[in-house]
Amino acid sequence: MSSLEGRPIRSLRVALGTLLLAVAVRGQSILPGSGPSGATHLFNTDAAVLESQEPRKDLPCTATSVKPTLGFDLKFHSGYEVNVPLKELAGSQNLLTMIYRVTPDAYPDEPVYMSQRVNVPEIEDNAHGDAYLQGTFDVGEGKYHVDWLMRDRAERVCSAFWDIDASVPPKDKPVTLDIPPNTILGADNEPFKDEPPVPRKAHGAPLNVKVIVNFAPQEPAAAVLHPLDVNALISILRGIAREPRIGKFSIVAFNLQERRVVYREEEASRIDFPALGEALHSLNLGTVDLKRLSQKRGETEFLTNLFTDELKTRDHPDAVIFAGPKVILDNGVPQESLKKVADVEYPLFYMNYNLDPQAVPWRDAIGNAVKYLKGVEYTITRPRDLWNAWGDIMSRIVKSKVGKRAANGASQ
Repeated sequence: MSSLEGRPIRSLRVALGTLLLAVAVRGQSILPGSGPSGATHLFNTDAAVLESQEPRKDLPCTATSVKPTLGFDLKFHSGYEVNVPLKELAGSQNLLTMIYRVTPDAYPDEPVYMSQRVNVPEIEDNAHGDAYLQGTFDVGEGKYHVDWLMRDRAERVCSAFWDIDASVPPKDKPVTLDIPPNTILGADNEPFKDEPPVPRKAHGAPLNVKVIVNFAPQEPAAAVLHPLDVNALISILRGIAREPRIGKFSIVAFNLQERRVVYREEEASRIDFPALGEALHSLNLGTVDLKRLSQKRGETEFLTNLFTDELKTRDHPDAVIFAGPKVILDNGVPQESLKKVADVEYPLFYMNYNLDPQAVPWRDAIGNAVKYLKGVEYTITRPRDLWNAWGDIMSRIVKSKVGKRAANGASQ
């Protein structure tokens, strides 16, 4: 999340300072009085800058708007990126304050004000390069105007103004967004927050679903889980958690690189997202285990055991769903092992999270195993893929359960 230009950087302190600036700017807050009340109180100087609509660069900076992008959480994500020459921040105890106002065109009298503050570490006078900062917010479908300013402790100001348009493409129109039109929210930086209670269907037996998720980065060699990958996988789980026809959830989170199950939850009435997030903190993808390196077929053996152990389950789920990025192995799950679980009586699905399906167009190890077991695979590249896949999965699960009931009734 950092950007360094004008190398070489002459001190570790400057390099560290740039990184801290980029990380610290994530924190933001919506100012009291935003929205219909319109009672937000700003410093007179800040209000004058926003009202002027004239860009200023007393504090030299380059501010760029971020085009609204629809995420897997079915919200549009927008914001800004800004570069500031490090020499402009030289000294100690500097403070950068960002104030920005986002106004929906449909409701010009209901702007939302947000603020961010960044404590700038000590930077040397002869520092080279730029500090990179960014801020984000979420919006619903609609057009908006953004007024943005940044000031330092010396009251120098950089300001910019722009318009954004958050629109759902025609081919995505069936998708229902998770945020109303013409709505502005602060960015949600807690991917593992608890899910609000979901009213479950009162009629009929609730469904029992097991979900097996590979929490791994898109790039197998990556040392960390990228926030984009985490949010996509969590969005898949949240979509399942919000399904009112499901009454019991079994969750198995694993990481193939570390060859271990990270988290397990059996037949719960809800998914414990905070506990899942805490468990995922134990992942250490950048560490190489010499013992694992010596086991040439270790990943294949782990995946084979995962299939045979989790599909031969005693809780008789109505469906088992695999989810995660592609798993490319030299050797897939052996058919001899898959034959042991070929007689399962529930439908099997694979939601393959793949942002670039053209890069690896062939099936992966999980996809081949699911195909052998007569399951269904879905490629999840865009939010609409997730929306369409889940609709088809639920239709198949319900159809399967209705068929079992009819068969049981006939036998009795």
